[in-house]
Amino acid sequence: MSKTKKAPQAKARTAPSVIGWRFAFVLVSLAGVFTALMVRAAWLQVVEPDMLVSQGDMRSLRVEADTVLRGMIFDRNGEELAISVPVEAIWADPKVVIERHAAADERRWHALADILQMTPAQLLSKIGDNPQRRFVYLQRQVNPAVVDYVKKLKVPGIYFRQESRRYYPAGEVTAQLIGFTNVDDVGVEGIEKRYDELLTGKAGRKVFRKDAKGREIEVLERAQAKAPGNLQLSIDQRIQSVTYRELKKAVLSHGATSGSAIVVDVQTGEVLAMVNSPSFNPNNRGNAPAYLFRNRAITDTFEPGSTMKPLAVLSALEFGSANLNTKVDTSPGYFRIGGSWVRDANNYNVLSLTGIIQKSSNVGVSKLVLDMPIEHVIGLYANMGLGIDTGLGLNGESSGMLSHRRRWSDHERATLSFGYGLSVTAAQLARAYATMANGGVSHPLTILKDDQQHPGEQVLAPEHAAAMLEMMEANIMPGGTATKAQVKGYRVGGKTGTARKAIAGGYGEDYVASFAGVGPVSNPRLACVVVINEPAGDFYHGGEIAAPVFANIMGASMQLLNLTPDGTSQPRLSALTGGSNAG
Repeated sequence: MSKTKKAPQAKARTAPSVIGWRFAFVLVSLAGVFTALMVRAAWLQVVEPDMLVSQGDMRSLRVEADTVLRGMIFDRNGEELAISVPVEAIWADPKVVIERHAAADERRWHALADILQMTPAQLLSKIGDNPQRRFVYLQRQVNPAVVDYVKKLKVPGIYFRQESRRYYPAGEVTAQLIGFTNVDDVGVEGIEKRYDELLTGKAGRKVFRKDAKGREIEVLERAQAKAPGNLQLSIDQRIQSVTYRELKKAVLSHGATSGSAIVVDVQTGEVLAMVNSPSFNPNNRGNAPAYLFRNRAITDTFEPGSTMKPLAVLSALEFGSANLNTKVDTSPGYFRIGGSWVRDANNYNVLSLTGIIQKSSNVGVSKLVLDMPIEHVIGLYANMGLGIDTGLGLNGESSGMLSHRRRWSDHERATLSFGYGLSVTAAQLARAYATMANGGVSHPLTILKDDQQHPGEQVLAPEHAAAMLEMMEANIMPGGTATKAQVKGYRVGGKTGTARKAIAGGYGEDYVASFAGVGPVSNPRLACVVVINEPAGDFYHGGEIAAPVFANIMGASMQLLNLTPDGTSQPRLSALTGGSNAG
């Protein structure tokens, strides 16, 4: 019987689970990574997007700016007093210098340090070792020859930037008046500081986005450039140069500490010249001491001495306690007031008002002032511009000192008449004399050219102002204290001043010599004040050292302005004949 062979039974198969643990791990991991990415993206895009925006802007945003030069300063005739010239600055990118090992090329590195007047170690120290620092100036306002040399060195990380540099063609002649700018082209002294906002323009600016190929794809911001303003001063550079030359010569020849001089147009109050000595070169200040930067004509005050006597006489005329025929007995040449003495150089006996000015009599003006209320004298001084600013509006201008207190001793009243007990600047004194020369009409001083005629303030009777001009003219004639102030071909008048300098507890042995005057007397146009501070040697009187400077300045100025010589004309008043009782 055949046996039927039985087929083997198939093994039972285990069905796999729906999700194996490996697959679950992969899914969880992917979900975790995806969630982390989503959270990070949300954090960067929503919570703290600034970093990404900054990074994107650094790669795509660019800024272009125009270069705007500072405005120019001109004199009244269009001569340039301050101009800006384009120059370049040399700067370094420390990151590029470090990464490209620029200092390793010793030949180029040493040449760069040499031209910048540093040692190689100093240059490396200035750039530093911080790659995060991307900008450092190596030298500002570099002359073109140095820039060309550095460009040829081709040192990695060394770049150039356009800027401007201020240049002053007149140099030391206008240094304290014009002032100067700092390395960033910001005015820090003088006119440059006072009118900095006007002279400073605004550079145009464009902010745009570019693509990876450097093409402009979007302009985000555009600002138009604002042109700077130019400034035209009242200064006449020709008169300024003459005035500086004569003042500097006097300061040096007399060994003086310093000096100031100012020339004013009496009809407008425009300042035609304002100089100081010693001065400095504003184009290369180097180690010039800061005190040289001061415009002494408006900042430094001094007791004016006998230059106040014309104002004292005018006070008596204006008050009515004296007239053009008044005589004053000054015998015996001195008198005692409140325990102190007032003295003249000589016994001049009986003097007219002209004689008081011509002989510079302390006794004469003291007696005139003591015959009227002190309030009237102080009021006239103030109306003439003393004790207040002149209107120039320049930085650092002093208003001087004119006390308005109620109680004055007789001796204080007397000394006030011949210029002690108050202080003035050269500019204030020039304004007072310009008022006398302008028929008693006072104008504030101005340093800007003004083609419009502005009405002034009548502070003196015209006949008194005219009389005083001829009294001052008598002062430069033979017998006066200022014969060295005469100008050939022209009639001029003025008054000398010699005052001791105040020290703690009284007065020392140093002097201020001054002269204030006007011309031409027949048709006044100019007022000039010269102040010489602390002259050395035996000559220290205003008539000896300040009057000749006035004569040289006024003579040249009147010729430069083409004023008609009036030397042959006659005085309008008979007051000139009334010197002393002896004639």
